[in-house]
Amino acid sequence: MSKHLLIVEDNDQDLELARVALELSDVRCEVSVARDGQEALDFLYRRGCYAGRPEGQPDLVLLDLNMPRVNGHQVLCTMHGDQALQGVPVVVFTTSNLPEDRAASVACGAVDYVVKPGAFEAFVATINRLGRRWLTLEHSA
Repeated sequence: MSKHLLIVEDNDQDLELARVALELSDVRCEVSVARDGQEALDFLYRRGCYAGRPEGQPDLVLLDLNMPRVNGHQVLCTMHGDQALQGVPVVVFTTSNLPEDRAASVACGAVDYVVKPGAFEAFVATINRLGRRWLTLEHSA
């Protein structure tokens, strides 16, 4: 059974890096993209342009924090407060290394908090590690 990853990222460069990193990794999964927190919530709740998407939730959400309209913390807290979404693991993948962002993310249910590395090789290694951990080992069907 194919795994499904939702990437929530508003930065074109970081999104492209994540896609390339996934292609170079040994993690195979279907990837959906939401460009901000509002679009992520629409995806998860199957609203708006996502109303017709197949039933079910992603196996993992890779979530940036600093986004327009609805930020990552708001997405996390909404998911954490909804029994139907609490079981979806969320990995915060952000440029923020602030202790208060990490603490707020964990308090709202993030299963991991990863600061985006600057070098491409480190970015690929991080995506590979996250994918192996959250999409294959711990959530195999």
